[in-house]
Amino acid sequence: MENKPVRLTTRAHFSAAHRLLNPAFSEEKNEAMYGRCIRQHGHNYQLEVTVRGTPDQNGMAMDLSALEATINAAVLNLVDHRDLNDVPALGGVITTGENLVQSFWRMLSAALPPGALHRVAVIETAKNRFEYFGDGIPPKE
Repeated sequence: MENKPVRLTTRAHFSAAHRLLNPAFSEEKNEAMYGRCIRQHGHNYQLEVTVRGTPDQNGMAMDLSALEATINAAVLNLVDHRDLNDVPALGGVITTGENLVQSFWRMLSAALPPGALHRVAVIETAKNRFEYFGDGIPPKE
């Protein structure tokens, strides 16, 4: 059987607090920009990571246990049950969903084999999902 590239997605969750704050803005401008999110609050986030690859002789594009261990080491161990504004790996990042998904991409792409990472998604609430494909543009199906 001919092996063709596949995508593998796994989902993890973490809980974290944060507040949206641009240090260049006054308190009034921050409140106008971010509304009630300038106050400390938390989310039960979900993190989806999609990798791509061609199944090997064992039928796997990537060892799922190894992928989960990488996600834990590169992201979850740093952010779970933390204040995201105090996480050194996120230093200087305004912790919007858009910035978090790009930061997590950078953290994961450095820990995974080159070219393996396809997509990262941060689900902040039941209504809000942020996705990143490395260049910001989802590939055509």
